[in-house]
Amino acid sequence: MTSTVPNAVEHTDEQQPPITMFGPDFPYAYDDFLAHPAGLGQIPATEHGTEVAIIGGGLSGIVAAYELMKMGLKPVVYEADQIGGRLRTVGFDGCDESLNCELGAMRFPPSSTALQHYIDLVGLETRPFPNPLAEATPSTVVDLKGESHYAETIDDLPQVYRDVAEAWNKCLEEGADFSDMNRAMRERNVPRIREIWAKLVEKLDNQTFYGFLCDSEAFRSFRHREIFGQVGFGTGGWDTDFPNSILEILRVVYTEADDHHRGIVGGSQQLPLRLWEREPEKIVHWPYGTSLASLHEGGKPLPAVTRLHRTAGNRITVTDANGDIRTYRAAIFTAQSWMLLSKIQCDDSLFPIDHWTAIERTHYMESSKLFVPVDRPFWLDKDEETGRDVMSMTLTDRMTRGTYLLDNGPDQPAVICLSYTWCDDSLKWLPLSANERMEVMLKSLSEIYPKVDIRKHIIGNPVTVSWENEPYFMGAFKANLPGHYRYQRRLFTHFMQDRLPEDKRGIFLAGDDISWTAGWAEGAVQTALNAVWGVMHHLGGETDAANPGPGDVYDEIAPVELPED
Repeated sequence: MTSTVPNAVEHTDEQQPPITMFGPDFPYAYDDFLAHPAGLGQIPATEHGTEVAIIGGGLSGIVAAYELMKMGLKPVVYEADQIGGRLRTVGFDGCDESLNCELGAMRFPPSSTALQHYIDLVGLETRPFPNPLAEATPSTVVDLKGESHYAETIDDLPQVYRDVAEAWNKCLEEGADFSDMNRAMRERNVPRIREIWAKLVEKLDNQTFYGFLCDSEAFRSFRHREIFGQVGFGTGGWDTDFPNSILEILRVVYTEADDHHRGIVGGSQQLPLRLWEREPEKIVHWPYGTSLASLHEGGKPLPAVTRLHRTAGNRITVTDANGDIRTYRAAIFTAQSWMLLSKIQCDDSLFPIDHWTAIERTHYMESSKLFVPVDRPFWLDKDEETGRDVMSMTLTDRMTRGTYLLDNGPDQPAVICLSYTWCDDSLKWLPLSANERMEVMLKSLSEIYPKVDIRKHIIGNPVTVSWENEPYFMGAFKANLPGHYRYQRRLFTHFMQDRLPEDKRGIFLAGDDISWTAGWAEGAVQTALNAVWGVMHHLGGETDAANPGPGDVYDEIAPVELPED
């Protein structure tokens, strides 16, 4: 698959195996941990049936609950809205049920191997996602400053775009040891990964993405930086990430998280929903046929959590929206961490003060999408004068920024993601209704495609989301600012609770904003597995010696620790 700006190292799947470690901060092979026949661990028989609170029914919470259930514990899941979190698939009123759109996560890289374990487990299919200039994308139009360029490969674009691609390659190679790190991750060479990354963390923690580009001789041209920000690499423009830490971006490119994307056929929300209903073949304590749904009255999670506090015996006491109060020996919090500051009444004693500071400093990105259902994939019609597709996947500096064309086969109803935006671009849409947003988007696209009447193909009402306006999210995903490495380290390593005072143990943080790779479902899965290990260890359990868990090998691969003074 060809990205808008390709990676510094070209390869094919036949030449090298896919990356199986998602991020250099904690190079642990979660996919091997999941695949091992010994399983993830066991707890003492005396603990079988013990209830564990799982706060948040997104992917991280459901994965954690599923694995704890298999060990013989009783997960009690609390969910304020619906199972899935930001794996949210919705339909269009009045349209065929098969027609849907992804308001949250919609594209997943093959390097997300722990995620893929669960996709395979529940029998879901994936297909290539039509990113800019991807093999699955018939054509791409780049429209900047009123000038449009039609392309099927990057070679079809003007030379300046290839110059920008080369500048990015040089920038990564000279400033971030890209080839060396990419190779080390593919080979699972943990000592080399740690050696390279330790130097880069110390060197670059205070640097923005934009500052990293400016420091490169390859990007001395403002025009090149501007084009790169608007067109980017992989999924499109990255200028909305320019203020963020360059370490965030390096994690993405090292792991090829922005390449070779695939979508889940029928929608990503099926993954947590199927796990909720799944009856594991190997399960301890519970009878065969047990599922998370069957362990909950009416097959539904408990409602939103409104209060969390510590009670005698170092227990975690949970109050829900119905006023019910339950007390647990262990709990996993997987909702977005800002919920602990606003929606949920919390005792200060839940976490050490430096962890509270890290939660407060978490920086979330805004994000908006708008979809419309259409009668057929009309964009594949050919222009009589040019012979080109009448409409293409579109990257532009106009309000829409990114437009994606999602077809289900010839003459079948299809979906257009008219706009996918982040940060300031997302905030521009916030005051507008779905229909108002659609009108602005159609106007922008009509300026790029004056011959195309998109409106006549629309067969239903638009569907939109602004994640910063969603009451149980308040943002789309975490993105660290310069200087935030220490905060993220505190959150990620929170599952190692032997290092905490005894009165600060028992509640575990998980979710993609706790991971090093926020915004990616893989991070949600990995932190869920960390929390599962933490709960197991907290209750006196252990892993099989042949399959050590993330906590067992922690001292060998712990994230780089920067000085606090």
